[in-house]
Amino acid sequence: MSRPRTQAEYLARLVPPSVAGLNRRTLLAGAAGAGGLLGTGLLAGCGDSDSGGSGSKTVSMGSNASDPTPKDVLAKVSGAFKTSSGIEVAINTVDHNTFQENINNYLQGKPDDVFTWFAGYRMRFFAERGLAGDVSDVWGKLSGFSDAFKKASTGDDGKQYFVPFSYYPWAVFYRKSVWQQYGYQVPKNLDEFTALANQMKKDGLIPIAFADKDGWPAMGTFDILNLRINGYQFHVDLMAGKEAWTSDKVKKVFDTWAGLLPLHQPDALGRTWQEAAQSLQQKKSGMYLLGLFVAQQFNADEQADIDFFTFPEIDSVIGAKALDAPIDGYMMARKPKSEANAKKLLEYIGGVDAANISVQTDPGTLVANTGADTSGYSALQKKAAELVGSATEIAQFLDRDTRPDFASTVIIPALQQFIKDPKDVGGLLTSIENQKKSIFTS
Repeated sequence: MSRPRTQAEYLARLVPPSVAGLNRRTLLAGAAGAGGLLGTGLLAGCGDSDSGGSGSKTVSMGSNASDPTPKDVLAKVSGAFKTSSGIEVAINTVDHNTFQENINNYLQGKPDDVFTWFAGYRMRFFAERGLAGDVSDVWGKLSGFSDAFKKASTGDDGKQYFVPFSYYPWAVFYRKSVWQQYGYQVPKNLDEFTALANQMKKDGLIPIAFADKDGWPAMGTFDILNLRINGYQFHVDLMAGKEAWTSDKVKKVFDTWAGLLPLHQPDALGRTWQEAAQSLQQKKSGMYLLGLFVAQQFNADEQADIDFFTFPEIDSVIGAKALDAPIDGYMMARKPKSEANAKKLLEYIGGVDAANISVQTDPGTLVANTGADTSGYSALQKKAAELVGSATEIAQFLDRDTRPDFASTVIIPALQQFIKDPKDVGGLLTSIENQKKSIFTS
């Protein structure tokens, strides 16, 4: 595949045709079990109040932006929206993982007017089930988005249900000062990567910072290894349930990962991604595979010391041009208490002013609106934009490219079991495949 030269070209690859047309027929298998948190009000919508009726000057938002930087971005965007419209945003912030685990029951109950969510499979899943509102008319007022961004925001019925706000690539991050101190060089292939990690171990560093307490970070490791070993098309077909997890191709991914695990930070299941990032920040670790948002864990002076490289090639025929670059954004509830205000908010969020606030506030993401003033991007952000622009294929991330029930109830526990005990790969993959067949044929 030729190298994309424009944002539209690379973003056109964000929604693979083999995935986009799948019928989402079943409910989240684990939602009932996870839904207990709803009873405690942890993910109950602010929209339960009567403040969103006709003539209201408020709109409610359910937000997973629980980390300081994205929370600050949303607060500033909401404040600017109130200044321009006179409408106040009542933000219901919930821990990121709790939000994701309970989203299905939340949307079937009394959700907020607008809520944070993701492009890709997960957006289309709720759109197809009638759990999201049609915002096609909002898109009629938006500018600065390529056709590819619009495609990433469109449900299987051709209507838009999502307004993109930001995106970010996954790569291997490191501190330049540490690498300069030890004379490390960016590896070009897996052998060089492994040799580098072993040298870091000899130098007293943790070679690869790692965390999976929350279940999702390890998905990024699986994604990149599968993309490097088996290529993009096999990866998206595997996510779509079209390939067998018991195949030799998938076994090779886990065998390769098992060989790398001793070079990862131990006890990962008890550590959050932020804690792993602190290991890099404190110069205790040499590398960290994560999204660009890792920069949020460094102060302004330290951010100039961060650099990254794309995970190196494993198979020279496949190369190293595919990567994960998820899109984050906003959706509207199917029956918002204040639909007019909800759409006004989404129009503002999709505009240049909101994008400029993000550029000025968040060093860990790239803005989706091409009309934004990106002159304020850090060197790290500029390099990240170049990385995404040079990618030949772009995935959304494992739990966004496959069925949400499969990701949450099968893959998360399976990967955590593998990290805990990587010896029985065959048995693990047989279990995944059996559960996949049950879920994808239901």
